[in-house]
Amino acid sequence: MVDQPVSVATTAAIIVLLLAWLAEKLHARRVGRISFLIFGSKRSGTSIAQLAPVLRCLSLAGCIWGLTILLLVPASVGEVQPDPEASKHLLICLDASPSMFLEDAGPKQPGSDEPMQRMVRAGEVMRAVLDRIDAEKTRVTVFGVYTRAVPILEETFDKSVVNNLFDGLPIFAAFEQGETQLSSSISDAIEYARRWPEGSTLLLVVSDGDSKDSTPIRAIPKAIAETLVIGVGKTNAATTIAGHPSRQDAASLRKLAQDLRGTYFDANQIHLPTSLLDRLSMVQPRVGSPVQIRDAALLTFTIGASVLASLLPLLVLTGIPKHEESDDSLVSANLLGGAR
Repeated sequence: MVDQPVSVATTAAIIVLLLAWLAEKLHARRVGRISFLIFGSKRSGTSIAQLAPVLRCLSLAGCIWGLTILLLVPASVGEVQPDPEASKHLLICLDASPSMFLEDAGPKQPGSDEPMQRMVRAGEVMRAVLDRIDAEKTRVTVFGVYTRAVPILEETFDKSVVNNLFDGLPIFAAFEQGETQLSSSISDAIEYARRWPEGSTLLLVVSDGDSKDSTPIRAIPKAIAETLVIGVGKTNAATTIAGHPSRQDAASLRKLAQDLRGTYFDANQIHLPTSLLDRLSMVQPRVGSPVQIRDAALLTFTIGASVLASLLPLLVLTGIPKHEESDDSLVSANLLGGAR
């Protein structure tokens, strides 16, 4: 998690910004006493000289923010050590039927009119959730649901292993062939959650809804706090498979979500909205991965340090305005008068 280092870095940057601004104010008071001798009758420097205090303060704050982030945030995502005692669980019921491998899903790709597999599209959508779960405290369990429920992954914290399941791997080969028993398979899969603490689990169902199974969902385990049913595949056009037309059955998935006391979302064309993800208590607000935060910190520090380094030569060359001859004469006269 990187939200705490960001808060610490922001606090440190604000403190440095206030101290630097106070120092600039004190310095400006001292310079003001001799501004006539430095800048002439105008008593003010060029635009660069007037902007320099602001640039110095912001640059110092940026350097401190960047350095603090680089100090506190690990350099590699792999350095995150999972807690051996998980407090949260993500249970995924993945439709493993052959219809999930039909290519009629997703928005058109740039430069190509070829659709993608329903399973691959499901993987794209699922990553929005996987990227937000706390890898230190959350375990992921995946059940394949087709003619029955089969555990594929049990309580893993490795997100990359979960992502590999959505790369077109024909997991339906591990099942006996037959009609998709979606409801009954999900009922069997969620029984696994009864071993977990109450209210600790987010249930995700990923399917195209291509099933004639009308078996009622059994009692939902108390561990399941929230449920999200994600639909993939076209809803307005069917693709033939095994002699029957297949498409996303939105009505069936909506009914399934209702039975599971959850929410249905058609993710065939658009990703899960941020507002929906923010409502899920099992995921954390997206601050950015450690790698992205460190990149931002390095960029901020580089810009701040570069501005600080370039200010001195800029002020030497262009900080003092060129006085007119009359101004120079006036300054000389005042100096001579003071000498007498």
